Amino acid sequence: MAVTLNASTTTGLVQSADTSGSLNIQSNGTTILGVTSTGTSVTGTQSVSGNLSFNSGYGSSAVAYGCRAWVNFDGTTNTGGFCTIRGSGNVTSVADNGTGDYTVNFPAMPDANYCVLSSQNIQDSSTFSQFFGVSTTTNTSYSLKSTTQVRFAVRNPVASNFDPFDVNVAIFR
Repeated sequence: MAVTLNASTTTGLVQSADTSGSLNIQSNGTTILGVTSTGTSVTGTQSVSGNLSFNSGYGSSAVAYGCRAWVNFDGTTNTGGFCTIRGSGNVTSVADNGTGDYTVNFPAMPDANYCVLSSQNIQDSSTFSQFFGVSTTTNTSYSLKSTTQVRFAVRNPVASNFDPFDVNVAIFR
C-alpha cells in the first residue's frame, strides 16, 4: 500500500493511501520526495543541509562536492567592459579587463579556498596551446581570488595575453 503525506496550507497534514507500493511526501499537493520499489526521486529545487553523500556503484558512500559556479563566455567580445556569456550557473558577470585578462563574478562563497578549472578554444590555428593562470600581474590594487570573484589571464605559448573565442570556467568548493 502506498502512503501520501501532504503538508497543505489550507487543510494541514493530509494522509492518503493506495495500492501502488510507494511513499510520497508532498507540499501543497506537489510531490517533492517519492520512494518506490525501484528507487527514490526528488523533484523541484530542494536544499540539503550537511554533506550530501552517495555510492554511485563504487561500494561505499562518499561526500559529493558540487560545482558552485560555471560559465562559458566569448573572450573576444567586450560590451561595456563585459564579455558575452553563452551559458552559466551562479555567475553574475565576466569583466573584460584587457587582452586575455578576465574577472568572473559570482555570489559570495564561504571563503576563497575554492578550485578554479578552465579550458579555452580559439579560432586562430597558429596558436596551438593556451595557459590559464590566476595571478598573472603585479598589480595589487585588486584581489586575484576572493569570495566573490576570480581574476585570471589567458596566455599563448610565448607568454603574451590573448583573447580566446571560447572560455570555460568552473569553480568547485
